[in-house]
Amino acid sequence: MTRASSLAALALFVSPLIPLGAFAAEAPVSEGDRWWKHIEILSSDAMEGRDTGSKGYETAAGYVSKELASLGVKPMLKTGFLQPMALRSRRIVEAKSSVALVRGGQTLPLVQGEDVMLSARQGDNGTVDAPLVFVGYGLSIPEKGYDDFAGLDLKGKVVVLLQGGPSNIPGPVKSHFSAWSERVKVLKSAGAVGFVYLQNPKLLELPWERMVAASRNPTVLFADPSLNDSGGLKVAVVTNVAHSQKWFEGAPHTYEELVALANADQPLPKFDLPARLKVKLALESKPLKSMNVVGVMPGSDAVLAKEYVVLTAHLDHVGIGDPVKGDRIYNGAMDNASGVAALLEVARALREQPQKPKRSVLFALTTGEEKGLLGSKYFASRPPVPITSMVADLNLDMFMPHWPFTSVVAHGKDESTLLASLSDVAAKQGVRVLADPEPDRNLFVRSDQYSFIREGVPALFFKFGYTPGSEEHKLFKQWLAEHYHAPSDDLSQQPVDREGAARFITFLTAMTRAVADAPDRPRWNDDSFFRRFAKPVAEPAKVPTAKP
Repeated sequence: MTRASSLAALALFVSPLIPLGAFAAEAPVSEGDRWWKHIEILSSDAMEGRDTGSKGYETAAGYVSKELASLGVKPMLKTGFLQPMALRSRRIVEAKSSVALVRGGQTLPLVQGEDVMLSARQGDNGTVDAPLVFVGYGLSIPEKGYDDFAGLDLKGKVVVLLQGGPSNIPGPVKSHFSAWSERVKVLKSAGAVGFVYLQNPKLLELPWERMVAASRNPTVLFADPSLNDSGGLKVAVVTNVAHSQKWFEGAPHTYEELVALANADQPLPKFDLPARLKVKLALESKPLKSMNVVGVMPGSDAVLAKEYVVLTAHLDHVGIGDPVKGDRIYNGAMDNASGVAALLEVARALREQPQKPKRSVLFALTTGEEKGLLGSKYFASRPPVPITSMVADLNLDMFMPHWPFTSVVAHGKDESTLLASLSDVAAKQGVRVLADPEPDRNLFVRSDQYSFIREGVPALFFKFGYTPGSEEHKLFKQWLAEHYHAPSDDLSQQPVDREGAARFITFLTAMTRAVADAPDRPRWNDDSFFRRFAKPVAEPAKVPTAKP
């Protein structure tokens, strides 16, 4: 379908002349089939990959708004279901930009897209010429007595750091300090002017070619600079694993030696590199607008209805990009039409229950997650209700229903009292709760729940469960390599278990009810690192207890 004809055809999905319940009425009865029907619409070529700020995304937001309304979810903003925000896109102009290493008076040009990628998130038009220093993982975690920067003079330098972190630091804590907002804060305070990010082959999720294709899509930031928390350096570079040794010619250690030390969980040395980094940056920027979709299902209890269980899933994907086998539309069926569809079905299930949840349930379908959690950051910093009235966030992002749903990974389960509800619901439904099988992927900070965590709201982030080395793990890794952020994450190439998805929707509905109906609101565990973000609650609501 051409772009024009695709959008014209999709108009029927959002036309005000069509009854709000039309799609639900036509859909099959099966919960798994209804879930898949939403995915068929949201990840069709007509949506053009739902890129932040695109017409396709706006169309998807219109569809979701109408579906929520048809399911009894109420708008809670003056703008109805839509929470608009002003953004800016930034793009590297490759033809006018350059990267080189200067060593011993010799200049070694590095090819963009072959040796390196430049990030449009850091820097402005101009040049950078700075010495290089290898700083291990580039982490500073005072609470654990760990500091890769101790004793180093970083002023005016570009740091070179390796993906990963020490295994003796708990995954959620390591994930928090690995977030670019935290790393950049430390680098700026130390006087560094930029960073070079070395990938560890063991931790790769995407082939280099797909990473390059993604890097050519615009970076998106808030138009209001005060909302941006991961910029402020002059340059950021990501290296190709196959060419990373170029940075270590003449250095005390090779790239391969450093990777071997990291994979053996041995300490990494710190040392100056016998080279300078010389970069010329050319960027182009333009204004952009997008929006979250936000609605509420009011609670049934006179007191607890003033508190909210938040359900989140990002609606955006990465849009139209470099062609792969002739296909330029990155549909995002699993990432994350699947999560949005699941929340729509949770809303349906809650509406059909005879007794509504005691606490209100807030649905937030966010924009800009793929651009750096923008929509959830905006929502959490400009909430429609006080952030302290949000008792928990339950987040879905690419929950991967590719095999039967018999186990679940809930990132963040050991950080708050949400574990009690999770354990109870899982036990009743015969679902095992598993530990994070890949803590070095830092998933706890890589989706929208992190925006709520940083505002003090306990959160969980759900995936279908698997154990390291299992057949499910192999299937997941294969899916990442072949389909993650690729045009093939579409309707035709998914090993989807619809029955498993339906069972997961039942599980998430029960989890939502458990949190919404609990006498006490969830709280961070006393020993949780994330407890520091908690905000005081003036008068925590409780369910009145009957007198004996």
